[in-house]
Amino acid sequence: MSWALFSAGFATFALLYSVQPLLPAFSTAFGVSPAVSSLALSFSTGVLAVAMLVASSMSEVVGRKPVMLVALTASAVATLLVAVAPAWSQILGLRALMGLTLSGLPAVAMAYLVDEVDKSAVGRAMGLYIGGSAIGGMGGRIIVGVLGDYVGWRMALVVMGLLGLAAAALFWRNLPPSRHFEAQRPDLSALTRSLLRHFRDPGLCLLFLQGLLLMGAFVTLYNYLGYHLLEPPYRLTQAEISIIFLCYLLGTAASAWMGVLADRFGRRRVLVGTIGLMLAGILATLATSLVVVIGGIAVATFGFFGAHSTVSAWVGLRAEKAKAQASSLYLLAYYTGSSVAGTLGGFAWVAGGWSAVVAAVTGLTLAALVVALVLARMPPPPWMRQAG
Repeated sequence: MSWALFSAGFATFALLYSVQPLLPAFSTAFGVSPAVSSLALSFSTGVLAVAMLVASSMSEVVGRKPVMLVALTASAVATLLVAVAPAWSQILGLRALMGLTLSGLPAVAMAYLVDEVDKSAVGRAMGLYIGGSAIGGMGGRIIVGVLGDYVGWRMALVVMGLLGLAAAALFWRNLPPSRHFEAQRPDLSALTRSLLRHFRDPGLCLLFLQGLLLMGAFVTLYNYLGYHLLEPPYRLTQAEISIIFLCYLLGTAASAWMGVLADRFGRRRVLVGTIGLMLAGILATLATSLVVVIGGIAVATFGFFGAHSTVSAWVGLRAEKAKAQASSLYLLAYYTGSSVAGTLGGFAWVAGGWSAVVAAVTGLTLAALVVALVLARMPPPPWMRQAG
């Protein structure tokens, strides 16, 4: 199970974010602005956010594994098609299609873990899955960024698509069938009611908002980092900038470690601490020293993945029923933040450069800190108190 979900997390986020280091290359190749170039990522995350509601509901009917396997395979094929698409409009269309196909994985994988893993170890298991996601996000960016400098961005995406197909094969062979999953009848009205029921819990609504704020800040930071480091006084190459994504290794460590700490000391304390780390790292990127900038990115990455791991597990534990739908609502907010803030950050970059981007990201992170402090004072829902 661990290897299968690790490979799924790796491939999902490698395929999704492989275009992020290519945004400056897209601006050059197709003559588009940074904000328009960012649509190659925002179209995927935007469609993904909405489509997960359907995919998670489908998984409640047909099962977790079939939905995840189809999602992973189709997304790898879509990446191969992006690599050969001749026009910018076609690339955006295929990236939107990829958001649709990938929708069958993130929320369903979280629900699978909550279903199959003992509650005392959910934080650790979720941390391992998100750790695989962090390595995938890092690996996809580094592979495509470095190869793009030497063999072109199209061939780099071909390599990424083939890796996605290999991950799908590993996932199919190694993920055990669900043992605790109970299929629902395909009742649209019942699925809709169970979906809307989650909004009755103010704590879940705040967790959904937390995902929007955290992801909006994090993606905006990385979307325009490449543009910043291509300029003076740094003048780094695309390959050199891609190496900075090794900071995602810290995200892997943070996901696993914070999952253990959350199980031991409580999610409230861990969430406030990780968001504080993220804020400190963001502010450090205002320095002119490249070493300090990279250190700030590393700290912000560690803080983000620790916070995301904590909130992801919290959503699954707080939802009484229809956990895949609860996870999909969290990820709806999460990827909405990525799409909207990630693109609007391009206008901040044009208006005021890196300092304007940092100001926007800092505002989102401060709002996330406020939400975390409110969550720390919020009691668990009645059903959790009754269950002890």
